[in-house]
Amino acid sequence: MTVTGIVAAAKGPVKDALPPGSISRSQGLEAWKRIEAVVTHPRCANCHVDARAIPIWTPAGEGKNRVHGMNIHGGKSRIGAEALLCSTCHMTSTQPNEPAPAPPRAGIDWQLAPVEFIWFGKSGAEICTQLKDPKRNGGRDVVGLLEHLRHDASLNGFIPRAWDTSSGRTIPPGTFERHVKDVAMWGAAGQPCPN
Repeated sequence: MTVTGIVAAAKGPVKDALPPGSISRSQGLEAWKRIEAVVTHPRCANCHVDARAIPIWTPAGEGKNRVHGMNIHGGKSRIGAEALLCSTCHMTSTQPNEPAPAPPRAGIDWQLAPVEFIWFGKSGAEICTQLKDPKRNGGRDVVGLLEHLRHDASLNGFIPRAWDTSSGRTIPPGTFERHVKDVAMWGAAGQPCPN
């Protein structure tokens, strides 16, 4: 059995969506710059790895990325079922994170992002093109991306936990709420990507 790692979005109106065309292209590109700074940050990109399924690890107090310690890999299942489950060390818990070196927690089961969502090591322009392509983003339009962010947050999942400072690890710029707003602005501008 292969686990897809997709968190299904709850149905219903998304309060964050903005009317199409209500944001200029230049404002949309500015929003994309902030989105790019988030999605390329190690706390966000380290599980969006290629089909070899080797997560990237940025230990607390270090700025250098390296492959996850202890020869960890997610396997084809993307949850480590073939060797050592991610959940062996990473707890599914809504409790606050403990300081490093304790592994971070999240309110959903630990897994690598699906292969379709590989973006570690890609440029911002490549990730932008990928995120706006429903064939490579889980079949989501902008509203679907916003639903994904909100649904993950409702489960105390990985996305909002990227900004959790309790573990002593670096966090992406801004806040989760700023990120949601930027995705909405980028979408309303027509999802422009840098050249």
